[in-house]
Amino acid sequence: MPPNAPDTRPGPFLCIVGPTAVGKTALSLSLAQQWNAEIISVDSRQVYEELNIGTATPAPEEQEAVPHHFINERSLADGPYSAGAFADDANTRIRQIRARGRVPIVVGGSTLYIHALQEGLADIPDVDDTVREKLESRLEREGKQALYDELEAVDPKQAAKADPTKTHRVMRALEVYHGTGHTLTSFYENQPEPPFTYKTVVLNRDRQRLYDRINQRVDKMLDTGLLDEVRAVMNGPAALDEPPLSTIGYREPIQHLQGAYDYDEMVRLMKRNTRRYAKRQLTWFRRYDDYVWRHPDAVDEDALARWVGSTTSTAHG
Repeated sequence: MPPNAPDTRPGPFLCIVGPTAVGKTALSLSLAQQWNAEIISVDSRQVYEELNIGTATPAPEEQEAVPHHFINERSLADGPYSAGAFADDANTRIRQIRARGRVPIVVGGSTLYIHALQEGLADIPDVDDTVREKLESRLEREGKQALYDELEAVDPKQAAKADPTKTHRVMRALEVYHGTGHTLTSFYENQPEPPFTYKTVVLNRDRQRLYDRINQRVDKMLDTGLLDEVRAVMNGPAALDEPPLSTIGYREPIQHLQGAYDYDEMVRLMKRNTRRYAKRQLTWFRRYDDYVWRHPDAVDEDALARWVGSTTSTAHG
């Protein structure tokens, strides 16, 4: 490659994922400083400028040490930010980072955002509500098995993935078929390949230690002014019963401030719900056979660079 030419290789790039409070930030900052890297944050709530304490946004000095993307870039007034929109924007940022001769490191725990970036999302058109209503009427008249039998006839690949006793996936596949004239399988098979490839390390700890870190993080958030942050957003334009404010860490303080329960119960629920969320994150990450699992305190950073390969070489020489 000619000197100073933009690096257009599609990867692989390092992706650091894991449950909340596991220690992703510390590792990513260390690597970014060694690799001349910029961090692509994959967090569906840190992107909002009003949400900092409850999202454990990297501290200002951490953001100054390493360029971060998708931190405090939107306002709650802008409305929801979808996983698909994030993936499109992140792909653009990665191209810009490489054009500057730097390396992207993807870091976060928002599972659907990670999936959208690494695997892509099918571009399925919106379906008119009347299609769903007709299917619901048929479900009442004909029963679950009749709808499953139809799905087997029109889209056998989706039928093979769906449990005939559970109607959600069956109804969704038939809704797409009747609403668009194309099967759900066809949308998945024809979705564009993501432009970049990744090697992903999942950070994990002993469960009790992880839960202790979660409990300590909740205490720290409350000590550093979470309730004041929540009061401010409650006075803003965002809907309190929709994401991101309906999610763990904001839902409980909002309900406490509305009088649903006292302070101690709010703290208990925040800790319990965050622990449950971490467990769900870990379950999601286990779906991917090519993910490598490591303890945050036992990561060999040089070995990690060798594993990711030549796309880290910009920083090393």
